[in-house]
Amino acid sequence: MTYQFEFNPENKILLLRFEGQLTDKLTRHLYWEVRKYSTATDASAAIFDLSAVTQFDVSPELIRELVNRDPAMPDPTRRPRCLVAPPGIGLAISRLCEVAVEPRSPLFKIVLSLDEAFAALSVQSPRFEPLK
Repeated sequence: MTYQFEFNPENKILLLRFEGQLTDKLTRHLYWEVRKYSTATDASAAIFDLSAVTQFDVSPELIRELVNRDPAMPDPTRRPRCLVAPPGIGLAISRLCEVAVEPRSPLFKIVLSLDEAFAALSVQSPRFEPLK
């Protein structure tokens, strides 16, 4: 598994790129990392790119826990977030999450590609810099 946080300072977009097996433990870890980086950069939007997930081992219990927890990014009513869904089962689970979080995070969207995420955030070809 590999993940990288990147930031587009012009549009203040936080990008998480993930590749490999996604597990409950790693998902919990990434939740706190998103909180840390979104706060440190004062990101006004985020993209969580899970399109390169090779194995989706996140339990329904964890999904329920995360849906009921405060969003990792502060103020979800003014900060749009896009999740680029992995193919297959990840997409189905992602759609369920989208429906479940909608009342608390109306700007959370599930998309199928980075280009679709950029369109949802009204940006074209943003340049991202790696965060450490």
